[in-house]
Amino acid sequence: MNFYDIFHETYSALSANKIRSGLTILGIVIGIGSVIAMVSIGEGAKAQIQTSIEGLGSNLLTILPGVVQPGRGIVSSGRGGAQTLTNEDAKIITEIDGVAAVSPEVSRRFQIVASSGNNTNTTVTGIESPYIFIRNLTLATGSFLGENAIRGLGREAVLGATVAKDLFGENTDPVGEFVRINKVNFRVVGVLNTKGGVGFSGPDDMILVPLSTMQKILAGVDYLSTISVSVADKNRMNEIRDNVNYALAEKHRVDEPDFSIISQEDILGTLSQVIDTFTIFLASIASISLVVGGIGIMNMMLTAVTERTREIGLRKAIGAKNKDIRIQFLTEAVLLTFIGGVLGIILGWAISFTVTALGLVQTQISFFSVVLAFGVSAAIGIIFGYYPARRAASLNPIEALRYE
Repeated sequence: MNFYDIFHETYSALSANKIRSGLTILGIVIGIGSVIAMVSIGEGAKAQIQTSIEGLGSNLLTILPGVVQPGRGIVSSGRGGAQTLTNEDAKIITEIDGVAAVSPEVSRRFQIVASSGNNTNTTVTGIESPYIFIRNLTLATGSFLGENAIRGLGREAVLGATVAKDLFGENTDPVGEFVRINKVNFRVVGVLNTKGGVGFSGPDDMILVPLSTMQKILAGVDYLSTISVSVADKNRMNEIRDNVNYALAEKHRVDEPDFSIISQEDILGTLSQVIDTFTIFLASIASISLVVGGIGIMNMMLTAVTERTREIGLRKAIGAKNKDIRIQFLTEAVLLTFIGGVLGIILGWAISFTVTALGLVQTQISFFSVVLAFGVSAAIGIIFGYYPARRAASLNPIEALRYE
C-alpha cells in the first residue's frame, strides 16, 4: 500500500464513527493542553521572578548576620542572637577594591499611624544615601533623605508606593504630611515609584528613615540587620565576595564566618529550582490525562479490530500482508494522537493567553514545549496503538472471514 491508500483508509475508518473518535481525541487534547499551559506558566513565573530580583539592585551582594544552614534558614553562630554585623563592618567593606557602594541597613516592623488617621503595619528600614543607588529606586514625588537628616538623627521618611496609598489614599500627595512610627513623628519628604519585588518586604511596602534615627531612637540597637553591597564589575562578583568574606572574618576574629553573603544568583538559582520542581510536578499531574487518553486510544483500536475482523480477513485473503495491516491500524492510532496534539497545543496556547490577559502571570510558550507536545502525542499513538495493530495483523484470515 502506498501513502495515499493508507491515508484514505485511515480517514474512512476514523470518520465512520466521528463521535467515538472525537471522544478518544479529547483525552489527548486535555493532556497536551494542560502540560503546555503548566510549562508556560512555570517559565513565565521564572522570568518574572528573575526580572524582579534583578530589579532589586545592580550586581548586589547581601550580607546577613548569622549563618545560613540548608533547611534551617538563618541561625546564630553563637551567643547574641545573630547580631554580628556593625557599622564598622560596612566601613571596612567600602574600602575593598571593586566595591561600588555599601548600604548598612536596620529593619523592623512597626504600626504606622498617618496624620490622615489611617494606619498600617509595615517594614521600616533605616538606611544611608547609597541605598537608593544600590536598590535602583526612583522617586515619584518629593526628594530622598537629606545628608543632614542621615547624619543628625533626622525625623524624615520616604514612603513606598503601597504604604503611601494605604496611609493617604491614591489622590493625595503625602509630601509634607506626618507619620507616627513607634510614637515618634516623621515628616514625609518623598514617595518612591512602584517597584515590585520578591518576598514580603519589597520597597513598595516599606518606609525608609535615616539609619542613625532607626538605631538610636526607633530600634535602640547598635548592630545591623543587613549590609547591601553593589559590585562595580559583575564579572568580579565571586572575587569581591571572597574579599568581603575574608575582611569581615578577620575583623570579627573568627575562624568560621559568623555572617552569610548571598548574591542575586544564589537567590535566583534557589527560586528557579523551586519553580522548576513545581512546574515539573504540575506537568506530571497533567500528563496523567495523557496516559488516560492513551488507554482510551488502545481501547478504541481494540474495539475497531473486533468490529473489522471480517474486513481484515478479506484483505488478507486478497493478498494484504501482516505488515500492511499493522501499518494501517498503527497509522490510525498515530493520526488520532496527532490531531489531539494539534488541538492540545491550541488549547494550551489559549489557556496561557487567558492567564496573561487576566494579569496573573506573564506566561511564555517555548518552542521546546510545542515540539515536546508533538513528540509525546506521536509516542502515545505508537505505544498505545502498537498492541491493537499487532493483534489485527496476527489474525488468521480463515477464522477472520468466519467471524460473526
